Amino acid sequence: MSFLKTLFWVILLVGFTVFAINNWQPVSVKLWGGMWLDTKLPALIGVAFLLGYLPLWFWHKSASWRFKRRIATLESSVRPAPLDMSRETVPPPVGGSL
Repeated sequence: MSFLKTLFWVILLVGFTVFAINNWQPVSVKLWGGMWLDTKLPALIGVAFLLGYLPLWFWHKSASWRFKRRIATLESSVRPAPLDMSRETVPPPVGGSL
């Protein structure tokens, strides 16, 4: 599974690099209050990708962490307590002879 994840990111990075090389041109973005931002197209696409990806990634990691903690708590509550052999008493022998 790790190989597929690495392969996905390598393909994505190579595709973005090819896109950046072929589209390295300035673009103007109109912001609030009559301000304009002049930037290169690949930088704009990269920032837009990160703005969409990072919040969902943080949400996924926090949910995964929360579920792992919950599972660990549930497993520890089901696990039986260890036996304390030092407090075990030996019952007295039953009277009578054979």
